[in-house]
Amino acid sequence: MITVSAPAKVNLYLHVVGKRQDGYHLLDSLFAFTRDGDEIVVENSDDLTLTVTNPDLSAGEDNIVMKAARKLAQALDIEPKAAITLRKNLPVASGIGGGSSDAAATLEALQLLWGKRLEPAALHRLATELGADVPACLEKKAVAVSGIGEILTPAPALPPFAVLLVNPNKPVSTPAVFKARRPVFSKKAPLPPEAFADADLFVRELKKRHNDLQDAACVIEPAVRDVLAALEKRDNALFSAMSGSGGTCFALFSTEENARKAAVEIAGNHPDWWVKPSVLI
Repeated sequence: MITVSAPAKVNLYLHVVGKRQDGYHLLDSLFAFTRDGDEIVVENSDDLTLTVTNPDLSAGEDNIVMKAARKLAQALDIEPKAAITLRKNLPVASGIGGGSSDAAATLEALQLLWGKRLEPAALHRLATELGADVPACLEKKAVAVSGIGEILTPAPALPPFAVLLVNPNKPVSTPAVFKARRPVFSKKAPLPPEAFADADLFVRELKKRHNDLQDAACVIEPAVRDVLAALEKRDNALFSAMSGSGGTCFALFSTEENARKAAVEIAGNHPDWWVKPSVLI
């Protein structure tokens, strides 16, 4: 049995900087990952099967985990045989890369189980075919993202931050958010390398940036605005914003204790929300 973590992805900022002729949007973003997330467990089997712990999520061929397994087996020229379990802890359609991270973890786990690996360039191409965020999710560490998500530039190590993830338990459609966003493009604004050496400077730089999809997500799902307001009220929050296309929002804290305290307060006021304190890795 092999277990691989599929951590939550957080867009610390997200600028939409253009659009390709095929309809894909061009992005400028800084991805970070949390200590907590989903898990992929794989075991030997005579067939390819998937079990999902969340009953609301399909375990069929349309699940990105199954797509990743079949694509990898085809690329390795082997029969796809494995019993896969997706321990689903993250909310679905929530802007924190759950499906993409699950796919990346599946690729990692099955290469270990099957004892064969793709060359890095081939693995990157396969990951991109599965989804724009999947290549970054293979990294599991801070990375600057451009293109449609496939162009990755390693970022310096992040200053130590605790993070609080909050989702109103209402899925937000990524295509709908992109369709509803203002038809204006932002400029690229990668963080300068020196910003990573100091937490205060890092936060100041983040505050100069934004998530271009946040306003559209708040219109499509007003509960996202409520989540943002709840995070902004926390006295010790250093920075807060929405991740990805929503509806998960996040706040950064200097200590895990502050993040846990904020989690207790928000969960107490909103028992129907998904609330998860963690740390950035």
